[in-house]
Amino acid sequence: MDDKQTPNNEVPQLDGQLCFSLYSTSLAMSKLYRKLLRKLGLTYSQYLVLMVLWEQNELTVSEIGERLFLDSATLTPLLKRMEQAELLTRIRAASDERQVIISLTEAGSLLREDAKKFPSQLLCAVGCELDQVVSIKQQLDVLRSNLNKNT
Repeated sequence: MDDKQTPNNEVPQLDGQLCFSLYSTSLAMSKLYRKLLRKLGLTYSQYLVLMVLWEQNELTVSEIGERLFLDSATLTPLLKRMEQAELLTRIRAASDERQVIISLTEAGSLLREDAKKFPSQLLCAVGCELDQVVSIKQQLDVLRSNLNKNT
């Protein structure tokens, strides 16, 4: 046990908490992304939606939500704003009008080229070797999966 961890009968120390390390790291990563995405006129949430659609265009709202771990109540207003910004279209499925199909517009597709620079910029900013970043990401994926099983 290091000096930041505490026995069960003591008050937990902030710097010894996994949740705080994840939270503060997420804040730092978000700050970096805000700087990069400002040039494209995007929020981080919008960027994530675009990434999903760059991988596979024409998805339902629920399919996008599954990929991003977001419910439709959170996702729908975001998608409406992106439609107003002419980054995507939302069209009711002919086979089932309850489903809305999300598709990229030309403007949304073109942003992919600008975003291709991000991985190298992020790797430089994190100050780790690529294999370290890959390992950290894999560990976080396992952690997220385990946490999702318990929620």
